[in-house]
Amino acid sequence: MRLLVVVGGIALLVGAAILVPCLLEAGGVVPESGYTLLSPIRSGNLTVFPVVAGKSHDTGEFLTLDEGLRSGDVVVTEAGQAQGLIRRRHPGDPGIYHPVRQAEVNRLVLVNNSKRPLLLLAGEIVTGGKQDRVIGKERIVPAESDPVDLSVFCVEPGRWVATNGKNEFGAAVTGRNVVGLLASPTVRSKAMAAKDQQQVWDSVRSSQQAMSQTVEVTGAAPAINSTTSYARVMDNKEVQKKVDSVAEPVQRNYESVIRQLREKNAVGVVVAVNGEIVWADLFASTQLLQKYWPKLVRSYATEAVVTRAKGGEASAKDAQKFLDNLQGRHETADTEPGVYRQTEITGDGFKVFELTSLLPKTGFTVHVAKMAE
Repeated sequence: MRLLVVVGGIALLVGAAILVPCLLEAGGVVPESGYTLLSPIRSGNLTVFPVVAGKSHDTGEFLTLDEGLRSGDVVVTEAGQAQGLIRRRHPGDPGIYHPVRQAEVNRLVLVNNSKRPLLLLAGEIVTGGKQDRVIGKERIVPAESDPVDLSVFCVEPGRWVATNGKNEFGAAVTGRNVVGLLASPTVRSKAMAAKDQQQVWDSVRSSQQAMSQTVEVTGAAPAINSTTSYARVMDNKEVQKKVDSVAEPVQRNYESVIRQLREKNAVGVVVAVNGEIVWADLFASTQLLQKYWPKLVRSYATEAVVTRAKGGEASAKDAQKFLDNLQGRHETADTEPGVYRQTEITGDGFKVFELTSLLPKTGFTVHVAKMAE
């Protein structure tokens, strides 16, 4: 299969003119995946290749976790403190409370009280309760839902006491613009693919140690080493400066691309660190990508900051190959009828996680995450 030739540059220096990248199809050939690349955006050892899709879907009804927690329409709490009322199925039915259970490290309870379906991405972090947690499984929660058990992993080893006496959770936020927190690709992969608490903890500790060494000259290392919370490490001012220095040029350039190429359906990115392709995030629409982009880019920048070895530059050819190869040798699917289907695809050296909405008037893939192994 012939590859697309990517031409046109995206200015990397802040304040420089930003040129709209172009795509030239070689002989009109479109990749089998339906996704094509724009020119790469580079910042330090981080490279992102913007991805455009052949078609887009209406995702306006989906609520994000950050939106739901901040509005109060979504409540997340420890399993042992679930007060979610099972909604009335018949007029006059008073409803039934779930029995109280003991709090569990790898389980939280969520109630979606909004009139919109809630989209949960693996890697999103909530803080509070007895320990900060990271969402381990992607799913859709219907509007006005009954309490839902969430599969989560602890990202704060060492604490098992409610913050300020409360067992509810809020959105973890970092950066000047109060951006929700998404774990770095390494931590995300341990939650999504390994599904192992010890590996998640090990990854959190490794990130903490690497970040401590990175900011050691600023005197911030003691503060970073004094906590076991991934969220608190990322909220450290010196850590934010390091992450911002990588993330902000990429964020500005890609947001400009999205504005100028909205009709091209910019829906995601392929990510490389130190010349190695490590990740891809793809959404059903530009609108959905824009909602997640600020915390996605900080997630990628964090990976770049804690990965200290220097390498070469990833090529567009390698990125397109990674993007096109979404079929594997083994598939497993988890389905909630009429709501969603999550498919895990295992290939040679990679995993793909595909979340499909089964809600009325949908039936399309909402998010695809691909990781190199």
